[in-house]
Amino acid sequence: MAVKVGDIAPDFTLTSQTGESVSLKDFQGKKSVVLYFYPKDDTPGCTAEACAFRDSYQVFKDAGAEVIGISSDTAQSHQQFATKYNLPFILLSDTGNKVRQLYGVPATMWVLPGRVTYIIDQDGIVRHLFDSMLEFQRHVEEALTTLKALPIS
Repeated sequence: MAVKVGDIAPDFTLTSQTGESVSLKDFQGKKSVVLYFYPKDDTPGCTAEACAFRDSYQVFKDAGAEVIGISSDTAQSHQQFATKYNLPFILLSDTGNKVRQLYGVPATMWVLPGRVTYIIDQDGIVRHLFDSMLEFQRHVEEALTTLKALPIS
């Protein structure tokens, strides 16, 4: 069952590019979260999307949000990706695709892992989601528009 707008975002704990365990609940009551699932590190579309989030990262921070990217790549792959493109946000390793399945992120053409962004408010409620494999920049635009409309606590 896919997570929808209005649902409480399912909690999870995954390993980051720095080897730390990160849970969604770590942010509850403190920050909104822009949780974006992407197919693979260092591929053209995923690099364009990650760099778009990087280029707007300060705007997300100013809006009281943290950006978190998730793919099935290893923490080591994430570390190399983050270093190569100077990505300042958290990348989490979902090697078994358990969190992807928990959120119901669909595969594209039944093969490629999907690209979906969830905007989760400070109370842990999904306020918006955007699903598009090819509109990389729109993931950032949709997230920012949603965050600016959320009440700041």
